[in-house]
Amino acid sequence: MSGRIGPGLVGEIMVAVRGGVEAFYAHPQQPGEEIEPGAQVLIVDFQPPRTAYVERWTTAG
Repeated sequence: MSGRIGPGLVGEIMVAVRGGVEAFYAHPQQPGEEIEPGAQVLIVDFQPPRTAYVERWTTAG
C-alpha cells in the first residue's frame, strides 16, 4: 500500500496485474479503520474502474 487509508481519505494500493503493477484507489472495508502506508492488504471488493475496498492482511504464525 502506498497511501494511508482511513475515514475521509482515499488511499492508494499497487496491484500486480498482467505482468506489471497498477495503482488503484483504496477505501477501508470496515468504517473507521486506518491502515498505514506499507501495510499489506486484502482486496475484499472492487468497483470499476479503479476502486478497491480493503482490509488489513494478517498472516497466521
